[in-house]
Amino acid sequence: MTTLTLRDRWSLYLDLIRWNRPQGWLLLLWPTYVALWLAAGGFPGWHLLLVFTLGTILMRSAGCAVNDVADKDFDLHVQRTAQRPITSGRISVKEALAVGAVLSLVAFGLVLTTNALTIAMSFGALAVTIVYPFTKRFFSMPQAVLGVAFSFGIPMAYAAIQQQVPPVVWWLMVGNLAWVLAYDTEYAMVDRNDDLKIGIRTSAITLGRFDVIGVMGFYALCLVCWYQVGRLSGRGVFYELSLAVAAGQALWHGWLIKGRVREDCFKAFRLNHWLGLTVWLGVLVDTAWGSSLGR
Repeated sequence: MTTLTLRDRWSLYLDLIRWNRPQGWLLLLWPTYVALWLAAGGFPGWHLLLVFTLGTILMRSAGCAVNDVADKDFDLHVQRTAQRPITSGRISVKEALAVGAVLSLVAFGLVLTTNALTIAMSFGALAVTIVYPFTKRFFSMPQAVLGVAFSFGIPMAYAAIQQQVPPVVWWLMVGNLAWVLAYDTEYAMVDRNDDLKIGIRTSAITLGRFDVIGVMGFYALCLVCWYQVGRLSGRGVFYELSLAVAAGQALWHGWLIKGRVREDCFKAFRLNHWLGLTVWLGVLVDTAWGSSLGR
């Protein structure tokens, strides 16, 4: 057996947490930034920005470790995932869980610098992160559970700033849940044939021939919810313009996936972080403009 050097092991850990694929944590980060800026009515301060940025990256990384442990037997039969560190035997299950635990503890340490409500919510976020990978075995649309996990940063941001969870949060969360369903269905379309063989349940399989229509419906619901967020938050033309640009991106993704070609579906998935960035930039500019006008 070949003995791994410290550098080799470090490289495997980075591979385990998908460090070379930042799209994953960017998909989590932009909605969290939107919530921070809306809750604060502008820049939320360096402390909370650092807490939520690092916390998001750490928890997404821990989630990858848990996901790979849960899927280790399935990943072996999927072309795209067969060489992941756990599946290929280069990292043990115990080692991967230890990595996930350390990352989670560091993230929790960051949350401890906020307030009691935010800390309480962090336990729910951790629970859903752990449960999600196992829902692929029995739930017909596990992407919905992922959407809940990916939306926890939104109420936590409001709790950290306002020490409450106002009604607008639910519109933000439902919109984000719909967005996750859209892009993760695109992702599931890539592996549909492999998933059918091994018995994993996904939204792409559940929707069947209505997958493209379903994705576009999820995008539409997302944008409608986020439009309502703008109305409730008193946002203006720059925010609405960002939603229009995001809608254009969603239509482009629909064009990419209409042929159900694996490479095009994966491309559509990878491009989604630009949609999230667009909406956050709309909030950023709109809140700054509103502050300059005194509204």
